[in-house]
Amino acid sequence: MQRRIISPRPDWKARLESQGLNFHTHDDGRPYWREDACYVFSGREIDVLEKATVELQRLCLKAVEHVLEKGRFQDYGIPPALIPLIRESWDRDEVSIYGRFDLAYDGSGFPKLLEYNADTPTSLVEAAIAQWYWLEERLPGKDQFNSLHERLVEAWRRAAGFLPMGTVYFLYQDTWEDHQTVAYLRDTADQAGLSTVQMALEDLGWDGNDFVDLDGRPVRAAFKLYPWEFMWKDEFGAHLARSPRPCTFLEPAWKMLLSNKALLAVLWELFPDCPYLLPAYLDGPRELGSYVKKPILGREGANVEIHRGSAVEAGETLDCYGAEGQVFQAYAQLPSFDGFQPVLGTWVVDGEPAGMGIRE
Repeated sequence: MQRRIISPRPDWKARLESQGLNFHTHDDGRPYWREDACYVFSGREIDVLEKATVELQRLCLKAVEHVLEKGRFQDYGIPPALIPLIRESWDRDEVSIYGRFDLAYDGSGFPKLLEYNADTPTSLVEAAIAQWYWLEERLPGKDQFNSLHERLVEAWRRAAGFLPMGTVYFLYQDTWEDHQTVAYLRDTADQAGLSTVQMALEDLGWDGNDFVDLDGRPVRAAFKLYPWEFMWKDEFGAHLARSPRPCTFLEPAWKMLLSNKALLAVLWELFPDCPYLLPAYLDGPRELGSYVKKPILGREGANVEIHRGSAVEAGETLDCYGAEGQVFQAYAQLPSFDGFQPVLGTWVVDGEPAGMGIRE
């Protein structure tokens, strides 16, 4: 595993924009997309990462089975009204379109799971499209751990077997990243033969019987880049658990048990000998000297604290996170390459490893 400096393409911004990556540069001019560096892995290292992804996905599904069998929904802060919905979606084997494991790995030893972005992961356009075309243009003939596009199309073909007949609505929030991620996922669904339309999340309404669009048409199936824990708190949240369901949402409801960081503690409790896991607890740090305190429902690093001895580093604090509980996970030092610390994001599509993206 190496970090290499490489010459940027002269027209890299225009190329990225043509591929849907409009958010390649921060508002203050700093690059979001790093065109001047790449990471190189050996075949053995990719095998290690793929094997870790397969095993972590398997253990996560075992953890879902455990929580359903033991009824441990309180550990997850999930409202009782949603439990039948979660059980139904699991029993129907509703397809998980995609998710991303965030791993700490330096090319030696075992990758360590930091968390599982199982409900609304972004950086998909970067991994599935932008880095693929970058490789084709800059290093033709080289290989990349990346089958995201083909697997996403196949996932939508399988999803069509349980989704209600008719149009699938792709719902986005008002950011470039959300808009383009949803647009790309919609494109893969189109290629799978589904009928689709893209709509702003705020335009989804309720007419007393159905979720509807602005023209009053029922929305029976929808992909939403919007967390389940926000949905159940919204004005229309009470309608999610109606029977029969007015709308089938993706990611499926059973993934509430994977997108919640209580999963980290459940995994450690069930599989303490797994070399890919870090010790994690719900009731406090216990024996951990250095640890990370995370809200079980949290996004973008908000309300996270890193405890190393008496030193505490805290991120942004938001009122919407933390009330449901915390998880205490052993601290994992990220490797450093020329002062840059990479987090490896390995992608899972319909339960199978599908590629990797890197954030520094």
